Amino acid sequence: MGNIGGPEILIILVAALLLFGPRRLPDLAKSAGQALRSFKQATSAVTDDLRAGLDPAAPAPGMAPTAITPAAVTPVAVTPVTVAPPAATAPAADPLRA
Repeated sequence: MGNIGGPEILIILVAALLLFGPRRLPDLAKSAGQALRSFKQATSAVTDDLRAGLDPAAPAPGMAPTAITPAAVTPVAVTPVTVAPPAATAPAADPLRA
């Protein structure tokens, strides 16, 4: 079951020839080929999108990977910050001992 051999294909072709006639059969084959081609393109696009979504290291489709060069990085001025130690203060009066 599931295997289509030569005799089965011949029977299908003869039935299609009888149903549609010799003039419409090439048009039907052409439209079937176009439908199959568009189906393959759509499934490959979906597969590429899924693979790109699952692989974070891969660039997005249609996007060229970019490299950061040292010339493209602008230097940032860093200013030092000094922190003064806390001032010595007298202990606060304890309200419970007063």
